[in-house]
Amino acid sequence: MTKTKWILPVIVLAQFCCISLWFAGNAVMNDLTSNFHLNQNALGHLTSSVQFGFITGTLVFALLTIADRFPPSRVFFLSALAGALFNLGTILESNDLISLVIFRFLTGFFLAGIYPVGMKIAADYYQKGLGISLGFIVGALVVGTAFPHLLKVFSGELPWRLVLILTSSISVIGGLLMLYLVPNGPYRKPTQKMDLAVIFRVFRNRNFRSAAFGYFGHMWELYTFWAFIPVMLSTYMISHPNVRFNIPLLSFLIIGLGGLASVLGGYISRTIGTKKTASMALLLSCACCLISPLIFYFSSGSILIGFLIFWGLVVIADSPLFSTLVAQNTSAESKGTALTIVNCIGFSITIISIQLLNILKDTINPTYIYMLLAIGPVLGLIALYDKKSISQIDEKTERMVA
Repeated sequence: MTKTKWILPVIVLAQFCCISLWFAGNAVMNDLTSNFHLNQNALGHLTSSVQFGFITGTLVFALLTIADRFPPSRVFFLSALAGALFNLGTILESNDLISLVIFRFLTGFFLAGIYPVGMKIAADYYQKGLGISLGFIVGALVVGTAFPHLLKVFSGELPWRLVLILTSSISVIGGLLMLYLVPNGPYRKPTQKMDLAVIFRVFRNRNFRSAAFGYFGHMWELYTFWAFIPVMLSTYMISHPNVRFNIPLLSFLIIGLGGLASVLGGYISRTIGTKKTASMALLLSCACCLISPLIFYFSSGSILIGFLIFWGLVVIADSPLFSTLVAQNTSAESKGTALTIVNCIGFSITIISIQLLNILKDTINPTYIYMLLAIGPVLGLIALYDKKSISQIDEKTERMVA
């Protein structure tokens, strides 16, 4: 047991180092458009290309059962190396919109070998207390998501090419840490052959479906909320001209503090159960969606900030818990593929949600559109509380942990 105490910190550090590839492009997006003389529509193409790359990558990785057939630390390292190289490709002077989109797409593609594979590695080490372990890993993702907003505060001090070079270098370091310091976990059971049917077979398990659909409902809300935080703050300032916000700094705090909620949710789950903790967080975030219009009418900016911080805490607290339930309700031989395909579908849902609100924000009062985010949590809660859901397995697991 002592030998594995340092495993989780290494996984979390490696995950954060490599996930920086995802969000580095967001931090220098304006520099890319100005340096390569792109129009403003290019921003949407470059941002979406990473998401589509990740979705495509997770689908390919799942179909080929890569995380279950090969040593996951090696998959993580090679993905980190490839992602770093394609991230560096964006600094080439000869780039145009097409080549930039391709480089961002391929960076996202190889992130599929980092985020879900990192969770798979943690699941290979921690059967007991998996919720806490994944809480730290998701926390690293959350801080990585928030980091570009912090970079914008100091954007005038860092050359944009240096940002990309640093993030690529950090990614390689993260891959090396995982390769050399995290061997195969004691609970890993590799599959010996490619099994294209496994991504359909895992969904035959009612317990797995319940957890996965709860996660999908959570994802409908999560990334759209994160994407629209600057919009919410800007909308409030327009409605209340006497209020001024440092939008990049507040966006960093609202998103970044969610990393603490990810960890805290894991610890709470040991007391009241993984399913109950996830359900509570999903219910609270659903309530935030529904009452959000009311908050915009208060003339106190402090109330809005406090509300958004609370929403930022509960909207992410259930994420590692859903991944825990997914991992616990599939066989060891298909755990990596199960986590990967659930990520693939979940991130596909985020694109639909983000695009829907992006279209509606110009036709509907912007203070009301965030109520639509409640659709996901409501459907997720229905899936979780199916009469034959995962409650019995969850309670049994929690007794084992205790």
